[in-house]
Amino acid sequence: MPDAAHPLGALLREARRRLSEAGVTDAALDARLLVEHFTGTTRSQAITDPTLPVHGVEPLIAAVERRLAGEPLHRILGFREFYGLKLELSRETLEPRPDTETLVDAVLPFVREVSERRGACRILDLGTGTGAILLAVLSACPKASGMGVDISADAVATATRNADHLGLSNRFAAVQSDWFEEISGRYDVIASNPPYIPSQQIEGLQQEVRHFDPVRALDGGADGLDPYRIIGEQGPAYLAHGGLAALEIGHDQKADVTAIFSSCGWSLVEALTDLGGNDRVLLFTRP
Repeated sequence: MPDAAHPLGALLREARRRLSEAGVTDAALDARLLVEHFTGTTRSQAITDPTLPVHGVEPLIAAVERRLAGEPLHRILGFREFYGLKLELSRETLEPRPDTETLVDAVLPFVREVSERRGACRILDLGTGTGAILLAVLSACPKASGMGVDISADAVATATRNADHLGLSNRFAAVQSDWFEEISGRYDVIASNPPYIPSQQIEGLQQEVRHFDPVRALDGGADGLDPYRIIGEQGPAYLAHGGLAALEIGHDQKADVTAIFSSCGWSLVEALTDLGGNDRVLLFTRP
């Protein structure tokens, strides 16, 4: 027996009502995105044809229940946009956040300059996750290429799929490695958004982060600085002459990360803030 049809507008109103009554932030937006994604409809259809009959609404109902239970919207959708790119998410990848676009903006001028001067620019993206940082740079710089590195096989596979879907697989490779362990050669840019949350602070994070983001991608050790020590100490062996290290940091870590890199012979080139005015990205080079 065929399932009953539901008017599109009614589905949207009901999803919005349930999310709003549960106190979900941006309930109207979440409802619209869930309805569009799980019914295959568009915003214009909801406006111009609210009585449009929709069948097979069970996945939508299940998705709304997941959102009510606290699962982040983009985890439910299975993707998130970053720097204009649609990126698939998976269990062991972080959701790329808008603040990380600051890192992409920071390295693009250098990548473009090197690409024009040498005809190529090689980038190493440590802790690549979805591939967000490297893929965003490659999409903006046709002469650049790079390697995404992650300790998670799931993340490596996800980044590889994202590169393929974006038509960038000819300039993108991914490898499973514990930081530099499986890496050889030298790169013009070493970029990373590493885990930088102190271990004892993980339990105090927002529920959507604590319960759904992979802890391994958040936990930076006792003081949140362990990954910076690794990159600062080992990075020079993989950096081309005149190369750049670009790092995302926590809002209160600028002084500590700068001190770590300075002790390893790096020089701070620039410090950048995110859209909220918080310290977010540090650029280093080596004399």
